[in-house]
Amino acid sequence: MQFLNKEHAVNFNELIQKDNTHPRDTERYSLFYIIAGNEDLYRKRSFLYDFESNGIKANCLDDGTVDLSSSAKALVRLAFNLLNNYEDKYTTPIDIFYSLDDKNYNLAMNSIDIRFGMGIESEKICNMEQENDEEFEV
Repeated sequence: MQFLNKEHAVNFNELIQKDNTHPRDTERYSLFYIIAGNEDLYRKRSFLYDFESNGIKANCLDDGTVDLSSSAKALVRLAFNLLNNYEDKYTTPIDIFYSLDDKNYNLAMNSIDIRFGMGIESEKICNMEQENDEEFEV
């Protein structure tokens, strides 16, 4: 799995451990990969995902409880779609990718790879001891 930086990897591991995500749950891995890789989404994670019920808070996109930029909303829509096929009238490839900068585009594309099992090395994902020895590509 290719992380944007070390902070992304640390945030990702925190989310999957808090959720107790199964190593083969690529749907949830792709969701947490996006949330962990975007600083704004990571700060607002409690508005996006309920760790007690292990489910998304789809209403966050339009109920006004959290302020999200257009690119953040696009990433959330993609993350929700990759998790459980969530869709609304803005969950099209054009709507999602139109507002993304290079960093968020890479985040989105990598999350799609994760969802479909590309580039996952499950034995390395949760092993924080090896993290110091790994190089994270930026």
